[in-house]
Amino acid sequence: MKIVCIGDAFITSEMMEEGVRPYLSEGDSMEVFFFGEQDKVAMRDTIKSIEARVFDGIPMPEGLYQAMEDADLLIVHLCPIKRDLIERTTRLKAIMTCRGGVENIEVDAATERGIIVSNNPAHNANAVAEFTIGMILSETRNIARSNLALREGVWRNTYPNTATTIKEMTDMTVGIIGFGSIGRLVAHKLSVFGCKILVADPFLKSCAEEYVELTTMDDLLARADIVTLHARSNGAIMTDREFGLMKQNSYLINSARSYLVDPDAFRRAMDSGKLLGAAIDVFETEPDIPEFYKAYDNITLTNHLGGVTINSFRDAPKFAIRNYLRYYRGEGELAFWANKQQLA
Repeated sequence: MKIVCIGDAFITSEMMEEGVRPYLSEGDSMEVFFFGEQDKVAMRDTIKSIEARVFDGIPMPEGLYQAMEDADLLIVHLCPIKRDLIERTTRLKAIMTCRGGVENIEVDAATERGIIVSNNPAHNANAVAEFTIGMILSETRNIARSNLALREGVWRNTYPNTATTIKEMTDMTVGIIGFGSIGRLVAHKLSVFGCKILVADPFLKSCAEEYVELTTMDDLLARADIVTLHARSNGAIMTDREFGLMKQNSYLINSARSYLVDPDAFRRAMDSGKLLGAAIDVFETEPDIPEFYKAYDNITLTNHLGGVTINSFRDAPKFAIRNYLRYYRGEGELAFWANKQQLA
């Protein structure tokens, strides 16, 4: 089997090499390429183009097209996998991406040739789940605000939530919207705090975790002191209607996608006093953020840090090769098979 790996500034060529090579058998071969700019900051515009599926003008690694002609397996992170590259292949069986999404892959072209496409939405799940817990604690217990005040020489005694009583987690109800890989990990980590945990997910009919209560989104919004978003959607799930249903003096946490929240509705909820606070890690326009966020003392702002750990990048190629080999050898089902229904 010939495996082609494409690293980048985030999942480096070295990480690809170290993650995949130990799983190769005698007779297998591997080629590793590097895509994009060397610097993560310099990659911002390239990533924006990829996520918008605008591939024209993005340089491809030299020699990649030739290497793919007889490749059996491709493991990739950010590099665009375009139709013309897919059509160049003669033996390719699967494209395994280390990302949660498949925006960089022309899935239709792969499906037409019977090629499996598999993503990895769990690659940074633990990182985001840990970060979400940190955001909750930072916002409800004023950690970031206290740090900032002390650095400015102020021993601050009053915070936005002081008048309404600063509660411990054990005295609060947390609502998790979306119960996939990240939502489940958030719930598991929250379970040790002794708080009540509500879950809403339209795709979930039952829940095995005894420490959570499965309910509707409307009921969750009405009962939760803290609402944290971990859903995938094509548009906003938090609009004026949903903010109107939320419990008075509740908190909103968004470490998922910026578009899940209607920014105008969010602003109205903040101005009306419905929300006691919020913690936001994702924004409509990055690295610039809308100015109105900065006007609120009761919002904790972070610059898209949720999934940024060495673990989430380093372990992704290892997961990709193990996932494929398990399926290839008939040892188990392929996880996160993006075009399974189309190939059935």
